[in-house]
Amino acid sequence: MRAILAFVLLPLPALAAHELDGRDIAAGRAIYAENCASCHGVNLQGQPDWQTPDDQGIYPAPPHDETGHTWHHANADLFDYTKRGGQAVVTDLGLKNFTSGMPSFADTLSDEEIWQVLAYIRSTWPDRIREIHAGRNPPHD
Repeated sequence: MRAILAFVLLPLPALAAHELDGRDIAAGRAIYAENCASCHGVNLQGQPDWQTPDDQGIYPAPPHDETGHTWHHANADLFDYTKRGGQAVVTDLGLKNFTSGMPSFADTLSDEEIWQVLAYIRSTWPDRIREIHAGRNPPHD
């Protein structure tokens, strides 16, 4: 009996989403439609050949649905990429052979609006993808 009780009382690993929890999904959808859909697609499908750079070496906008790589990244990284713009992040990472076309939204969207957009994007993923993504976010204390 003690073994069963001890097992029941052990903390379970956290599936973290943290920054995206409790956000206004409807607001995120509207902000996405106004600011993101022109590049990333109304249905989050991205641009054709998004994994191949264009003639200027700029990568097209990737999909934000489950077929893309958005869910491979932690929430904080997605927020940073959106707020500061892709090239600022790429430069900080020292990636010399990658040119991002993602603009900075620091002067366009508030921090809360960025989190709402990210929460909306996450809300469209299948449960399995949301679970994998949650594992990419360190638990908060």
